[in-house]
Amino acid sequence: MKRVLSIDGGGIRGIIPGMFLVALEEKIQQATNNPKAHLTDYFDFFAGTSTGGILLSILLCPDDSDQKKQKYTAKDALDIYVDHGTEIFSASTWRRFLSKFGLLSELYDETILENVLKSYFGDKRLSELLKPCIITAYNIELRKNHLFRQQKAISHGDSRDFYIRDACRATSAAPTYFSVAEIFSLAETRYPLVDGGVFAHNPSLSALLEVIKSYNTYKINDIWILSLGTGLSKISYNYEDFKKKWAISIGPALVDIMSSSSAESTDYYLKQLFRSVNKSSNYIRIEPSSLSSVNPSMDSASPSNIQKLISLGDKLISEHEERMNQIVAEIIQDKKNNSDRSVWNFLKN
Repeated sequence: MKRVLSIDGGGIRGIIPGMFLVALEEKIQQATNNPKAHLTDYFDFFAGTSTGGILLSILLCPDDSDQKKQKYTAKDALDIYVDHGTEIFSASTWRRFLSKFGLLSELYDETILENVLKSYFGDKRLSELLKPCIITAYNIELRKNHLFRQQKAISHGDSRDFYIRDACRATSAAPTYFSVAEIFSLAETRYPLVDGGVFAHNPSLSALLEVIKSYNTYKINDIWILSLGTGLSKISYNYEDFKKKWAISIGPALVDIMSSSSAESTDYYLKQLFRSVNKSSNYIRIEPSSLSSVNPSMDSASPSNIQKLISLGDKLISEHEERMNQIVAEIIQDKKNNSDRSVWNFLKN
């Protein structure tokens, strides 16, 4: 069984899956009686979009002194939102005014986000991440999906390798929120990229296809996916309001609609796929059933809303306590039964 961890996009709502990851890691540590255990030791493949891409990159970031050890805990990953969320999603009154009237194409200054990412990753490379993974983005000039593949970064060298901070900047370049990310591979190839949520808000399906393609001996019934969502926004948009607004001002609403519909479609397809091979339990989707207690906007990062998101994350953990215990028991037993979890013998170049 190959175990996949997939994390959705959702901006500041990344706090919700972040809290779930912290709780999952704590349960693993308690069950194994090992305070240094990491949840990443119990998964084989990782996928993330936008805020999910940032989370997985922190989880898989190698230590400065030992490239085989994990630098950050799940709590450290969560803290990028708790400690820096308000800073990242802050805009002056003047900037908001200019953006409202279409005089700016994005609301937030990307340099703040870039500085935070650099503080976490420095000059570490995609190829140095500790486990196989994909991070989604979209190339606006070539009009095609772009997947940052850790495996390709290793096998193809600088032409497919990137600084982790640049991959995270690209996957989180949500239209109208942040400017297009113009980044370069280590071989200096240029890529103009936006948030991978435009095609894979929930990257679980992309992860499934990648694993099937990359592992020679595994089919869909050999794959188990834990998919963590940030909650689906159910904001209703009024037709007349849309007609009256400037095109630039409805951009965030269109991003919200597109992201929610993409995530819902992916969830539906995966449920049907696993059901078709009588393995419905191999796809686990966990996300809040309602965002009514919080401001669901991906950039709503006021201190008060961050606290509300933390409360919602805690509620999600409580609601899935039994399922979490089952997950922990299964992945620990699976690791015992498969002492050699190295994937490198199966990966294609």
